[in-house]
Amino acid sequence: MAAALEISEKDIIHDLLSEVLKEDLGSGDVTTLSIVPAKLHLRGEFCAKDEGIAAGLEIAHEVFSMFEETANFLPRVSDGEHVSRGQLIAEVDGPARTILSAERTALNIMQRMSGIATETGKFAEVVRGTRTKILDTRKTVPGLRILDKQAVRIGGGYNHRFGLFDMVLIKDNHIIAAGSISEAVRRARFAAPEGMEIEVEVRDLEELEEALQLKVDRIMLDNMTTMEMVKAVGHAGGRTPLEASGNITLERVRELAEIGLDYISVGSLTHSVKALDISLLLDSPGVQI
Repeated sequence: MAAALEISEKDIIHDLLSEVLKEDLGSGDVTTLSIVPAKLHLRGEFCAKDEGIAAGLEIAHEVFSMFEETANFLPRVSDGEHVSRGQLIAEVDGPARTILSAERTALNIMQRMSGIATETGKFAEVVRGTRTKILDTRKTVPGLRILDKQAVRIGGGYNHRFGLFDMVLIKDNHIIAAGSISEAVRRARFAAPEGMEIEVEVRDLEELEEALQLKVDRIMLDNMTTMEMVKAVGHAGGRTPLEASGNITLERVRELAEIGLDYISVGSLTHSVKALDISLLLDSPGVQI
């Protein structure tokens, strides 16, 4: 799998949230600052409005903590837990201005991450009992990849490479630029960091055989039909881990897993996910403190 990040995931997320909050707040929440008394204290409940897998609660906690330490965000379920429509997910209490100014950022993150986890969970459940692992892709929202990939893990999937820096993935355009699969692999082995995994994308059995002879770490079967992949798995004979990619749907994934593929990468987990609907309901009236 992808190599570990050089800096901690926690540090990356903290920096990301700082930028996200700056984006939303700018010079200040003019509506809240104009209307809500500085000493007003509120309590609210985050509730699921649909069924799915909860994710992003730890991130939401960090959002409120970064905004105002006295805001108390209390999860009532854990990341990865199945929730039903109307179920209480978390509670928050503290300065009203903090809650009102931070709620949208917290909700956006929880809704997107829960949507990704929920979709990933569907794929992971369908392939349960097979050897196949469900992978994500780089088809993520720019700047939010670390949260998208965390949500995939929460949903029961696995992460492919994080970016362009932690794995060599030779695709069709790289092969065109190099002239052949063999030449592309030769160049990668010469120039890439020692020990870095090399994966090659192939489109047919002829290219598969060339990649197998090169003894790369993984081979991606790109946009092949089911029958083509059956032949590919048989031809590879377990010599190199195989990954299916392209046109992967929930209806098709079990059939592909039963072929004996090691990995199936699914772009739709992140590139077109439907957010899980979550709402924040505040108690009224607030309490002056």
